Amino acid sequence: MSNLSLFDSSSLLPERRFAQTLERFQKLLENPDSPVRAIRFLPPREAQYAPLPESIQPALRRALASRGIAQLYSHQAAAFEAQQGGRNIVVVTPTASGKTLCYNLPVFNHLLSDPQARAFYLFPTKALAEDQLAEFNALVNAMGSDIRAFTYDGDTPQDARRAIRERAGVVLTNPDMLHAGILPHHTKWAKAFENLRYIVIDELHTYRGVYGSHVANILRRLRRICRFYGSDPQFICCSATIANPGELAEKLTEQEFTLVENNGAPSGEKYVVFYNPPVVNRQLGIRRSYLHETRRIATDFLERGQQTLVFANNRLATEILVTYLKDAAERLPMGAQAVRGYRGGYLPRERREIERLLRDGEIRAVVATNALELGIDIGSLDAVVMAGYPGGIASTWQRAGRAGRRNTTSLAVLVASSAPLDQYIIEHPEYFFQQSPEHANINPDNLEILLNHMKCAVFELPMRDDEKFGPHPVKTLCQLLAEQKIVHHAGGTWHWTSDTYPADAISLRSVSSDNFVVVDETSEPKIIAEVSYTAAPSELHEKAIYLHEARQYQVERLDFENRKAYVRRVESDYFTDAIDYTQVKEIDQFDSKAVARAFARHGEVRVNRQIVGFKKIKFYTNENVGAGNLTLPEQEMHTTAFWLHFPSEFLGNFTEFSATEKQAGLVGLGAAMRAVAALLLMADPRDLGVSLTESITSSLQLWEPDLFLYDSYPGGIGLSGPLFELTPKLLKMTHELIANCPCENGCPSCVGPIGEVGERGKEIAIAIVTKLV
Repeated sequence: MSNLSLFDSSSLLPERRFAQTLERFQKLLENPDSPVRAIRFLPPREAQYAPLPESIQPALRRALASRGIAQLYSHQAAAFEAQQGGRNIVVVTPTASGKTLCYNLPVFNHLLSDPQARAFYLFPTKALAEDQLAEFNALVNAMGSDIRAFTYDGDTPQDARRAIRERAGVVLTNPDMLHAGILPHHTKWAKAFENLRYIVIDELHTYRGVYGSHVANILRRLRRICRFYGSDPQFICCSATIANPGELAEKLTEQEFTLVENNGAPSGEKYVVFYNPPVVNRQLGIRRSYLHETRRIATDFLERGQQTLVFANNRLATEILVTYLKDAAERLPMGAQAVRGYRGGYLPRERREIERLLRDGEIRAVVATNALELGIDIGSLDAVVMAGYPGGIASTWQRAGRAGRRNTTSLAVLVASSAPLDQYIIEHPEYFFQQSPEHANINPDNLEILLNHMKCAVFELPMRDDEKFGPHPVKTLCQLLAEQKIVHHAGGTWHWTSDTYPADAISLRSVSSDNFVVVDETSEPKIIAEVSYTAAPSELHEKAIYLHEARQYQVERLDFENRKAYVRRVESDYFTDAIDYTQVKEIDQFDSKAVARAFARHGEVRVNRQIVGFKKIKFYTNENVGAGNLTLPEQEMHTTAFWLHFPSEFLGNFTEFSATEKQAGLVGLGAAMRAVAALLLMADPRDLGVSLTESITSSLQLWEPDLFLYDSYPGGIGLSGPLFELTPKLLKMTHELIANCPCENGCPSCVGPIGEVGERGKEIAIAIVTKLV
């Protein structure tokens, strides 16, 4: 297997390229131990059309005709009709199905009849806003209209901002800028807020977890300011396919929505291949490097002249693959310049250039993070290779959809890493292909997030006692802020009295604003990054290797009191992994149900966590090459959790195992459950903590442990409740993950390595979860 070349690199006619490629994959699939785990053919789909609605303005009708649009796809027509009826809409169709017209059409139609009207377009990234601005202006030019649209973000020059505030009919921005740059300065935007008719939220599915919970509160503040100026805008949302788009839209905006989901757009045929790198050590469950396999597959595509997009899941993997593919392209006629990287750390000008060169076909391969997952127009690509499972079914389809966007035949290859999540998906392709994608969960009423946005809301406009902001009485929350001496009560109204600017203190990607800054002291001291309070002890402890922009820094000193970590640039062949001791204690039990002779529970818990040491892990081989001890302050937080309680009579079924072995088996079960829970909840595994807490009953001195999966953020972000409801599915899928893993005694792909769970860890974990299901 090691010397197998998947493709014939000889010159082929374009229409024969995929036939030969797929023939090779098909031959591999016939072997039971094949790295190719599945090949799925998605047939082409014919378009379903509807006539242009009668109410469309003549100028807009002519502009559409000049661009070859004489009729609409059925979902575009349904969206326009629902919007014209005054309803908020959420459109859920695949990549490249013409969702942009679902919001541009009603907005243009209204602006032509009411030039004073305004619209805000919210995009999760600056790049997407820039791309949509080009699309918007192309339609404006086709109409010969004077409708003005501008992006308004951190890159907007100061001297242009006033003109945009006063003259832009449509403002394209992002939640960060709305939060810190528009809402706190609403008096400068008075004309826009008075005439605001539409709020467009694109890529709705990206607003989940902590980020989505923050965005929901930003939209609360936005609607509050709109009411102050006398406007009540309609919402138009667009989303990739997720299981609960209507529910997510309603939670984000606190409004009712009409769902438009019957896709009428055509699509070309697509092949999706699942590839699992072969096992090189069956006893330890070690597989060949997924990055090396990704490089090999992408290189063969390049040799065949196929324009390829490679997705990696983090910055380090992106830079490694760019290096590999540039080296490969150097030996081809195209040269190294035909391969580029693309991620958030690149300058805007650099990203725009890469997008243009991709569309023009001058770049033959791009390695990107999720920055290119969203709907930026990069033309027609032949193939997508995904280095690692993106973490969600919706994200995987988004990435696969970047190839063949213009009705051409395309190929997408998913190369699995050794992570349990990847291994479950790659070995259960039917789950991926038959499953309706995951639920997006948010918790806008998380008290810490809510209070931070309450500060912003009071800063923006005084808050009345009888106002509503989330589920809690405003008076009670404002009294908490008054204790901090930042608000003052007078005449039934709360006023901001502090000289601070509250929006600056909030990070939309974390719950707490109490973040650490990373200071590089290699030469002149400069801040290079920010790390959340909860992550700082594990990422920035002394002697940690901190990775930033594919460079390594060693932490020299962690100043806990002033929230600073001082680092120096180093060349290291290892990274560090913190060892923590976590104790979880039940505070309040919301619900409980019997599972076999154990119990599944959901409630509020207190988590005490302390970093006690670290491991040095070698790049590429993942060998443990050293360790160190640490003494850091203990962190305490209250959050929500799902847990399994194991009574002594349940554990008494496993008499062939010692107490120590049972404990190791439960640790392994927790590792597997965490991976499956992240899959079910469309969450990052890091959003869930796992802990086995030993509980000794006082009367009989019996060991009755609790296995906790808790929300990793203070107050919880809404993961544990759905997990409790999904208990049977969670246990069934955990059983499948462990039982189907080819390792003998445990590995990183299932319960964890033997060194952590012992020789019988896998055996015990399977025995326990089998009893539960």
